[in-house]
Amino acid sequence: MRVDGAGTREVQPDVRRGAAVAHIGISGWRYAGWRGVFYPPGLPQRRELAHVGERLTSVEVNGSFYSLQRPSSWRAWAAEVPDEFVFSVKGPRFVTHMKKLVDVEAPLGTFLASGVLSLGDRLGPLLWQLPPNFGFHPDRLAAFFDLLPRTTADASAYAAAHHDASKLKEPADTTAPVDRPLRHVLEVRHSSFRTDEFCALLRAHGIGMVVADSAGTWPMFDEVTSDVAYVRLHGDTELYASGYSAAALDRWAEKVRGWESDGLDVFVYFDNDAKVHAPFDAMALQERLGISSPPS
Repeated sequence: MRVDGAGTREVQPDVRRGAAVAHIGISGWRYAGWRGVFYPPGLPQRRELAHVGERLTSVEVNGSFYSLQRPSSWRAWAAEVPDEFVFSVKGPRFVTHMKKLVDVEAPLGTFLASGVLSLGDRLGPLLWQLPPNFGFHPDRLAAFFDLLPRTTADASAYAAAHHDASKLKEPADTTAPVDRPLRHVLEVRHSSFRTDEFCALLRAHGIGMVVADSAGTWPMFDEVTSDVAYVRLHGDTELYASGYSAAALDRWAEKVRGWESDGLDVFVYFDNDAKVHAPFDAMALQERLGISSPPS
């Protein structure tokens, strides 16, 4: 679905990449159980992200959900992957789960000051995931959406003005190497969001709705509300544990092609990490879509 109509916020496409494109990847990459299976025996842990970058086009950073990362880590990660590799980044649970989006100016600024903007051209959407017990609160959501900066330059200024240096493990890094659009997507897990008002609110603020397949654990919301189609695949038949069958991957590939034909940028992340299915499922979907690994 296109983002248009009266009253909607205009969302600019990612001009660096030109035409709509699909990025296929995994949610996180540091998993002990992957060593010796996806990661070759003896591969140093510091080389694991580079190994991913040689095979996939994107990673969703999920460590940022649990704690603030170091500015030096963001810079190191950017240096380990090809130029066209993209990092989507999960916003902190302190904002979404603990503060429940209320009084989050400083936590948001501190997150943005933790070095995430130093990813530059490699920075993809910011993912905000609400907990299963968070119901639809339109006023609270709208107030939060109004806080979110929509360019990296605006995010840099916001971080400089609002961060709490005492919460950071290293000196703040609020610099943005390039000024480009900064897009946001929202994953919800409560049935009260199944309403036209929620979809309209997302469109009005240019926020993408996350399509999350959780093997039936939580409701799936699959309406596109911005210029981004963002998919999280948590497991085909068992949450976090099951792989995706060839038929299921075929269906997802068809969905991705449809979104691309609508001019949407597509981000698909496999989060079925428990039994090492995620990286192999991602490579299989990438192959179905004819996507080559980034040049090294």
